[in-house]
Parts: sequence; C-alpha cells; structure tokens
Amino acid sequence: MTRSSRLAPSVSLSLLLSAALALTACGKREGAAGAAAPGKAASAAVSSLLVAPEDLRTMSLASFAFGPVITGSIQPEKRADLRAEVSAVVLQVLKENGESVRRGDLLVRLDDTSIRDSLASAEEAARVSAQYFEQAERQMQRLKTLQAQGMSSLQALEDSELRRNNAQNDLVAAKARLVQARQQLQRTEVRAPFDGVVSERKVSAGDTAQVGKELVKVMDPRSMRFEGLVSADRMQELKPGQTVNFRVNGFANGEFTGKVRRVDAAANATTRQLEVLVDFAPGKAPQVAGLYAEGRVESGSVSTLMLPEASLQRSGDLVHAWRVKGGVLKKVAIELGDRDARRGEFVVRSGLAVGEQVLRSPGSNLVDGQKVEIAVAAAPAASGVAQASAGK
Repeated sequence: MTRSSRLAPSVSLSLLLSAALALTACGKREGAAGAAAPGKAASAAVSSLLVAPEDLRTMSLASFAFGPVITGSIQPEKRADLRAEVSAVVLQVLKENGESVRRGDLLVRLDDTSIRDSLASAEEAARVSAQYFEQAERQMQRLKTLQAQGMSSLQALEDSELRRNNAQNDLVAAKARLVQARQQLQRTEVRAPFDGVVSERKVSAGDTAQVGKELVKVMDPRSMRFEGLVSADRMQELKPGQTVNFRVNGFANGEFTGKVRRVDAAANATTRQLEVLVDFAPGKAPQVAGLYAEGRVESGSVSTLMLPEASLQRSGDLVHAWRVKGGVLKKVAIELGDRDARRGEFVVRSGLAVGEQVLRSPGSNLVDGQKVEIAVAAAPAASGVAQASAGK
C-alpha cells in the first residue's frame, strides 16, 4: 500500500465533517431568522402613531344653554296669496318667481271684455237715472209753486214728490251698479299689495281663473321670522323676550339668534304643541322662506365639557373617546348628556377632564396603549437658513 492510498480515508472523513458543520450552521441561521420574523411583526403592530397638533382637541368648558327644544320653519310675516275675484281667462302673467316687485306693479291681467260691456251699460243706466231724477225734481218744484198760488191740487204735488223720490232711489242704485262695475274692471288687473318678491306663480296665460283661484303669491323677504313649535309640557318655561339660538337648514355654518315675540295661548289639539314666534336679530334673517329650523329657547345656561359627534366612537350603548396623555393613546369610556341643537355637540358628564386632549376624528385602526408622536412643524427661521445655505 502506497502513502497516497493511506491518506484517502482521512481526507474523505474530513470532507464529511465539514459538510455536517455547514448544514448545522445553516439550520441555526434559518432558526434565528424564523425567530426574528414574529418579533418584527409585533414591533410593526405597536408602532407609534404620528398626529398633527390640529388633530387634537383640548377639553375646555363651554356654555350649554338648556331649555325647551323648538322646531319649525322660516316664514315671512308679510305675505299675500293673490286670488281671482272675477271669473275670467288669464291673458298675461308679467312676473316670474323670484322677481322683485314694487307696490302697485301689475302682476296678472285677466280678460275684461265682458266686464267692460257691463261697465258701459252701468254708466248709461246711471246717466238715464240722473236725467229722470232731474226731470222729476223740476216737475215737483213747478207743482209746488202752482200749489202755493192755488193753481194746483195738493194731491198732484204729492204724486210729483213720490215720483221724484222713486227717481232718486233709481239713481242711487244705478250709481252703486256703476261703482261695482268699475271695481270688477279693476279686479281684472292683479297688482302687488306691497314691495317684495314673487314667491310662487300659480297660473299661466290661457288658464281659466274662477273666483277664489290662486294666481300668485307675494312676500316681503325683509319680514322673515321663525315660526316654531314647542311641546306643551315645557310651556311654563316660555315667556316673551327670551333668547333663542337655532340653526337653519341650508346654512351649515350659520348660527342664528332671535327673541321670542309671542307664545300662543292655546296648544294644537292633535300635536299638543304651542306655536312660538321668534324675531331674528336685525339684519340677520335669511332671505328664503320655508327652510326648516331647529334650536333651543334659552331658559338657562351652564358651563360644561362638550364634544362633537366626530370625536366619538359608539359601540351599541357604549360611547368612547381616544385620549392622548403622556405620549400614549387611551380608549376612554365617557357618559354623554343632552345634545346642543344649535352646535350639534354633546354634554360630557364623565370620563374626561378640563385640559385633557382627545383625537378630533379617530379612525377604526387605533390600538389602546399605542405610542403617540406629535408632529412639529419646522420653524420658519430654520427654513430660511436652509434655503440660504442651499443658495450658497
């Protein structure tokens, strides 16, 4: 046996040992990598939440007005439903919805052909009656002179006086028919009763207008008021002069203030509600009628914590808010009170304190106990230095 043949088993054994060691090392690295993967996932699950300062709301005391809730609509005090007073065909409508009108402006013209004929007949009848009366008056005066001279009988004088009285009655009746005919002619022209705008046009040219048919509606937008309803159970809290804060549908960012002018003395038999008239603050009334409004009559007020709906999370009957304290996010159960109909915020009875910070609009992927980092905007001076350095 040569020297090379004696070394061959030793070399083969060394190669096998090296391969085994390599496989063992690979197994350890794979195990270490497998063990590190869950750790990275856990680290990602509890990563810090970055929020901007404007995403936080600091709890502070706000004025909450309590009192009866009032609901209703905005309506003009000066409004007129102009209706047909004669039966005729509509010839012309001169104003459209929303157009401004002045007192006396012509709005609708009706056919006046037959009414003009009636007017002409009444004028002629009045003229004839006036002539007959004058003739009867002169005849009576002549007979009175003759009777004084003994040339006429007393009976003839009395008959002449009776004819004069009848002629006078006929003249009065003819004049009344003439006035009526003139009024009928005037009623074929529908005019604005006051300065305002056309709120609703009901007819068009060619329509037949019967007596009482609605033609057009006119309102004065400067006379808007809040016509609200309040439950009769709260009537003892109402009195003229109270402040009313309310919101009007269509004015999302507008809060209106008014004063109670009058409270009805009788409740509605069906709804058991009282009508309350509220005057707007001068120059603050909307110019559109019929808008829904909701608010509260201030019978008193208190200072309390309040939160809007956007800052709340609901789960069944439970309500939570997300508080940020000491750089940690905490899910806090809170108890709510009444809702301010004017601002849409809820009274916070418990769970939060003055000065604490909560998220304005919390999302659904927040974790209780999560770290919170507040982003700090770069100072303007530092930004200017950086720009100057970049320029150099």
